[in-house]
Amino acid sequence: MESQDPAVVEAVKASGESNLERATAKAKETFDQLMNVSLNIAVTGKTGSGKSSFVNALRGLNDDDDEAAPTGVIETTEEVIMYERPEMPNVKIWDLPGIGSPNFKANKYLKDVKFDTYDFFIILNSERFMQNDIMLAKEVRKRKKNFYFVRSKIDSDIFAEQRKRGFDEKEVLSRIRGDCQKNLKELGDPKVFLISSFELDKYDFEMLQNTLVEELPIHKKSALLQAWPVCSAECLEKKIRFFERQIWAVCLASAGIAIIPVPGLSAACDASMVSLFFTRCFYAFGLDDRSLSRLSEKVNKPLQEYRAKSKFIEAFLEKIMSKPHACASFTALTISELLLSLFPGVGSVAAAGLSFATTQYLLRQGLSEMANIARKIRKEAELDAVL
Repeated sequence: MESQDPAVVEAVKASGESNLERATAKAKETFDQLMNVSLNIAVTGKTGSGKSSFVNALRGLNDDDDEAAPTGVIETTEEVIMYERPEMPNVKIWDLPGIGSPNFKANKYLKDVKFDTYDFFIILNSERFMQNDIMLAKEVRKRKKNFYFVRSKIDSDIFAEQRKRGFDEKEVLSRIRGDCQKNLKELGDPKVFLISSFELDKYDFEMLQNTLVEELPIHKKSALLQAWPVCSAECLEKKIRFFERQIWAVCLASAGIAIIPVPGLSAACDASMVSLFFTRCFYAFGLDDRSLSRLSEKVNKPLQEYRAKSKFIEAFLEKIMSKPHACASFTALTISELLLSLFPGVGSVAAAGLSFATTQYLLRQGLSEMANIARKIRKEAELDAVL
């Protein structure tokens, strides 16, 4: 091993490579995927099925937010429209016109919407799936891409059924699912996900996420796990574990230690990489203003005050998020002073730069602090207790 620093040895082992040079090369590739791998999600289906609301939900927006996809009781999507998550421009959600709408006939739909652009298709319907949906799924399957049937507006169905005597929510959901699958039997036995775009913590939204994670290529899973809205405690924990597994790559990639021939290693940290890592954690855990405001409205509780209890997050917002243009020019000393002041007991940092072990420690502590605040906010919101 090129260095006897235990932290470096640990990171090389985590990489699965046999030496430092190979581990560093893999770290740079892993970090690049973490930040830049593209994911293109196509949302399509019957006119009026709630596609735009679903797109907004995936982006963490309410339908009446300024940046939201337009919604309404009539067809509002007349052309293919691409929406980004502002904090993750590499993840794109495409709101496609309803199949069979005047300008997009079923027999040439996939050509008109540029099929090859998308990684997978989500086919929505707010009622029962019809022949156009089946025809679309067959064409997608023929071209060797995945599709997922989503039965939308489940909250409206449940609300309507609650007025009836002997209402049983499980029975209603089972009946809806069975009816959908009956109409899709010629496709085999495709899964049908029952979803409300306004209540992501209910029904099958998390099951859809789990299925996508299982079936996407490894390099695409990274983008999905970061971008998918936090819909449950299990979803949050999955995100936390994902970022914990990336720490070795951030450390090796940011330190650039493969080209440093000094045994024992004391390397300047590329602070822009560290700040990018924490920025992704911040948004993925739903700690940003928009996510917290939406959650506060849902549970009718002020939740941003819990974020303010974290000195690390407050300093992070002040020093990094408020000056995104300056991130790339941060020096190792600047970020070390910020983080080490919040996590005392690490030891002093030399002016020449951060040691690899210190970088690793700071990443772990910063991630842990963000994760714990996200858990506390979710606990205060009492969402999981209700479920």
